[in-house]
Amino acid sequence: MAINFDAIRKKLNKLSGQNSKRDVMWRPTEGEETTVRLVSFPDNDGQPFKERWFYYNIGNSPGLLAPYQFGRPDPIQELINKLRDDTDNKESYELAKKLYPKMRAYAAVIVRGEEDKGVRLWAFGKQVYQSLLNIMLDEDYGDITDPKTGRDVKVTCSKANGKTYSSTDVMPRGKSSLLSESPDKSKQWLSNIPNLDELFTEKSYEELEKIVNDWLNGDTTSASSELGTSRGEPPAVAAAVSTLSSEEDAPRASSKAAGSKYKSLEDAFADLEDA
Repeated sequence: MAINFDAIRKKLNKLSGQNSKRDVMWRPTEGEETTVRLVSFPDNDGQPFKERWFYYNIGNSPGLLAPYQFGRPDPIQELINKLRDDTDNKESYELAKKLYPKMRAYAAVIVRGEEDKGVRLWAFGKQVYQSLLNIMLDEDYGDITDPKTGRDVKVTCSKANGKTYSSTDVMPRGKSSLLSESPDKSKQWLSNIPNLDELFTEKSYEELEKIVNDWLNGDTTSASSELGTSRGEPPAVAAAVSTLSSEEDAPRASSKAAGSKYKSLEDAFADLEDA
């Protein structure tokens, strides 16, 4: 079998820290306008962007990949379903809402003026995601990710007076353009789109089970050694149902859940994506 030198380079970069999230991720700077070129992910069922769902503000983790999105057993999703089934308990429903996963969209981008850094990943929320999809559905623009006939996009990040968090606006350039004047450079970029799945580690069923049980019990640093791992009735579900079994206990569980480390999704995801 021939040696795969590309795989060796990737391994070396990983060992030397050159593939850190901080190097791969790009985020617009507040108060500035940046021009980027979006590049479609390959092998993504014809979709230009990727979605990932995370649980956040559970314990000390900024974000936990939801296994159910990949078709795998997920103790937190099982807990959510159990809580939603408890229709007679309002507190169960409120706790289920706290646990709902949040979506993060990702685009591969070339930042104009920083082409030497290659293709990076830009993460954004629902509003920017919808704006970009609407632009692509507009017949005046079409596929803005096409390397030959696509368009650059102006990204403006600003914070209005009185607002706590900044907002991001996107606007396609008026004329179509090449991804790069050099066909070889375009080919290189398109062949080196970062692998999103290499940036975030999916925790095992048992690890997630332990995290959510610790969170329900008000302990974000250690878990009880007595927690089991039965798939039939996950301890996390049993603990929540037990904790929320009466109106007296329900507020106690909610107060534990309210002890959030992050005040907004942007804060949590910024921490997650900078790790």
